[in-house]
Amino acid sequence: MPLTTEQESRNLLKRHRKARFFALFCAAITWSSVVLLAVLLYQVSIEGFRWLDWQFISSFPSRFPERAGIKSALVGTIWLISLVALISIPVGVSTALYLEEFAGKGKISKIIEVNIANLAGVPSIVYGILGLAIFVRFFALERSLISGALTMSLLILPVIIIASREAIKTVPQGIRNAAYSLGATKWQTTWAHVLPASFPGIMTGVILALSRAIGETAPLIMIGAMTFVAFLPEGPMDSFTAMPIQIYNWVSRPQEEFHQLAAAGIIVLLAVLLIMNATAIFIRNRTERRMK
Repeated sequence: MPLTTEQESRNLLKRHRKARFFALFCAAITWSSVVLLAVLLYQVSIEGFRWLDWQFISSFPSRFPERAGIKSALVGTIWLISLVALISIPVGVSTALYLEEFAGKGKISKIIEVNIANLAGVPSIVYGILGLAIFVRFFALERSLISGALTMSLLILPVIIIASREAIKTVPQGIRNAAYSLGATKWQTTWAHVLPASFPGIMTGVILALSRAIGETAPLIMIGAMTFVAFLPEGPMDSFTAMPIQIYNWVSRPQEEFHQLAAAGIIVLLAVLLIMNATAIFIRNRTERRMK
């Protein structure tokens, strides 16, 4: 039985009410998260800025709060995230290009896609156990920077692959067809046209992945990153610590001064993260302008 005009108006009004309610609900959740983040940042700033000076940046950890610094953890983090980027970005982007442009749509590709999607949701502690078993013990790389970098690369590879594939999918098919019509091979089309066109989206995924890697603690604890390091790593095979590990160490101590040092360490970690992200965004935007 067809609905009358009055019934249709009533149903339409109900749908509008539900839409408004859902929009308000989403806005409330969003602003609650923003307020909570603002409170946390305010608390960290109040406790940490009083300890944040050049002595804190340039000093090694110490049992005495007034002498303690974050130098070894800062340098270790820069080493670690640099190695992670060198390992994970080429491997992740190459894998995405292969799966999207060369592998086809067979059963093996589907199995690989499902496994990559599942790996993206695996807890980070599992990657730490995997890194301990494979890199530290099986390959005998010990508790070194390269072990940490390989473990963290495994952690973020699924994110980079998925984001890169989605970016590659957004490249219009017409770009590929135009290259083929001019005699370009599959590889030439992918390298000279598809990859540059998808680069901004790929960089977005890389930024998110590296942002996750720089703040992870559990995998580094599992592979044995040190909590007290009074030297700087000079190569990939050296022992190391990282800022999340150092912050964790300070928070676990009972003295209030070390808790304030942890807050200062969080501020430094956020600054490094923002600088890293700003650099990546600058490269992405510059590449995007060149494409236009």
